[in-house]
Amino acid sequence: MIHEFEPVFNQRSEILILGTLPSVKSREERFYYGHKQNRFWKVLAGIVGADVPVDAEQKKAFLLENHIAVWDVIAECDIIGSSDSSIRNVVPTDLKGLLEQTNIKRIYANGATAYKLYMKYSFPLTNREIVKLPSTSPANAAYSLDKLIQIWKASLSLDEPIIMNKNAE
Repeated sequence: MIHEFEPVFNQRSEILILGTLPSVKSREERFYYGHKQNRFWKVLAGIVGADVPVDAEQKKAFLLENHIAVWDVIAECDIIGSSDSSIRNVVPTDLKGLLEQTNIKRIYANGATAYKLYMKYSFPLTNREIVKLPSTSPANAAYSLDKLIQIWKASLSLDEPIIMNKNAE
């Protein structure tokens, strides 16, 4: 599987959220977190008090307005369906290149697998710490939507509030 779409970021991006790689459904939708049961967009919207973005253009605008970059740790790998546990033969993305083009202050992993892969393949090149957050995947049934919002909000707001709803500026 080769990662088929580019990261979402701009010069103002201050937070980077990393997944492993797009699911089958996300690849069909041609955008990150495209599975309707994935809670990623609901979590971010809940944090900033905004409506959940619906299509790829709204999602991209939402991320950039809130200074969030999104990408994945894997550029290419062998995988069965969307199963993270089947990932083999990883080729990592060029996170160092992205970090050099942005003002990223904090990096977050959306789940344990993204964290593990970042630490194995990317940390030695970037030397940048990453915070592991509970996965927003529907497979992570141990966390309710409210609990995910609570944990993600506390983590994303550690030092000073970086995420800002454009209406709050």
